[in-house]
Amino acid sequence: MNSTIQNEINVGIDTSQAFLDIYIRPVDEYRSFTNDTAGIKQAIRFIRTFHPVRVLIEATGRLEMAFFCAADKAGLPVCVCNPARVRNFAKSIGRMAKTDKLDASDLAHFGEVIQPTITQLKPEKIRLISDLLAVRSQCLEMSTMQKNRLKRMPKSVHAPIRKILKTITEESSRIDRQLDRLIAEVPEWQERVDQLTSAKSVGKVLAYTLLSELPELGQLNRKQIAALVGVAPMNRDSGRYNGKRFIRGGRHKVRTVLFVSIMSAIQCHPKIKPMYERLVSAGKPKKVAMVACMRKQLTILNAMVKDGTYWNENMA
Repeated sequence: MNSTIQNEINVGIDTSQAFLDIYIRPVDEYRSFTNDTAGIKQAIRFIRTFHPVRVLIEATGRLEMAFFCAADKAGLPVCVCNPARVRNFAKSIGRMAKTDKLDASDLAHFGEVIQPTITQLKPEKIRLISDLLAVRSQCLEMSTMQKNRLKRMPKSVHAPIRKILKTITEESSRIDRQLDRLIAEVPEWQERVDQLTSAKSVGKVLAYTLLSELPELGQLNRKQIAALVGVAPMNRDSGRYNGKRFIRGGRHKVRTVLFVSIMSAIQCHPKIKPMYERLVSAGKPKKVAMVACMRKQLTILNAMVKDGTYWNENMA
């Protein structure tokens, strides 16, 4: 490792609900602050004295968001890292023990060696769209749970279950209206949604998800966008062994909604349905065929955004 990299300051922050554990590399300094407004202000003042090239924090189910927003506002270069990548890195250097301080140290070391790119904080309205979509998804899950209970529970308890279902349905509708208003407030977003929903089997939920979770759409080639979402087949070969191709990683929120869209597309889409039927007829497992169709749908949408065009029947 060259001396320039060794002299760079990398700050690792292990986040919990109560604390921010901070490790400064390579000066080997450790501090802990409370994960609240006052503690975050103190942590930022402490970090800025070292002039770091990057501040690394794991994506921890939004526990990191308060610090991330404040640090971004303060001009700190923040990298939000995948916890699995950081943990695998720690194991690769022989670190099996796990404490808050060690986790912060591993993050700083990960930053020094891997040098991940700085994470751009999404605009506030885009973050709100993501949050509303997450709540909407939870409403759908709860609705399914209650509908299943209706089938299994005695009729004497159906009334309260139906009340719960009614409340969930009303909240889902309220969320949909709020999402529509948010999109309509920004003409560029509304135009993008109109463009995406012009494609067959693409509804508002998929369009909103792509807008909020996949800003790279239209900026990458088809192989790159497929890998980013996690619908590109990965090789598993070694010597004479040729393993099955598989998908993994990627933007799971996008992939989940795209899967739901494809369930409709294989029934009626003029490009996707024939492709699905051809793959199944050739002996491909149905899920493999569906993933291939997801990749095809994503490729079409990526090309539409890149070229600034709307759906037409001649698209490949």
